[in-house]
Amino acid sequence: MYIRKIPRLYNCSLEVTVEVMGGKWKPFIICYLQNGPKRPTELQKMVSGISKRVLAQQMKELEDHAIITKTVYAEVPLRTEYQLTAFGQELLPVVLMMEKWGRMYQPHLEKMRIA
Repeated sequence: MYIRKIPRLYNCSLEVTVEVMGGKWKPFIICYLQNGPKRPTELQKMVSGISKRVLAQQMKELEDHAIITKTVYAEVPLRTEYQLTAFGQELLPVVLMMEKWGRMYQPHLEKMRIA
């Protein structure tokens, strides 16, 4: 995990949430892992537009924050799976609320785009 030279001071609890969930793809990853463990290739197919490198980076950050766990199986070929931790499960209501809000706001956004 990256160690900052100057420690970050969290003046607001929203800063903590953004630190953990911030990033274009993290909410998607959390949402897709709600139904059980997934392999990296499965996640890459589910999160359209994400590169392998960015997926690996986002997964590493979520792992560093104890939101997900990585399990490597000693098989040939090597198999890796990611799943939400109990701590990560607590973020699901936040992600699902974001999804619900997006569904409600989508018609408004589409009207603005047309105009």
